Amino acid sequence: MNKVELINAVAEKADMTKVDARKAVDAVVDAIKEELKKDGKVALVGFGTMLVTKRDARQGRNPRTGKNIKIPAKKVVKFKPALNILK
Repeated sequence: MNKVELINAVAEKADMTKVDARKAVDAVVDAIKEELKKDGKVALVGFGTMLVTKRDARQGRNPRTGKNIKIPAKKVVKFKPALNILK
């Protein structure tokens, strides 16, 4: 499902226009982004939790040349699905 399909599904399920559904979806995505940028956590009961974790610097290997390279530390978003997401 892509963003347009999500907007269409929200519009249908919430009995609202596609314009209003787009605003709602954009607002939710923006709120999630803002919280994650603050190193926060977003927990949606019954769906899952998104949180920011730090990935340490590490050694890697360039697959083309075989040379060792240094991969810098960075922050990444992790998603932990709810246990009952597929029920």
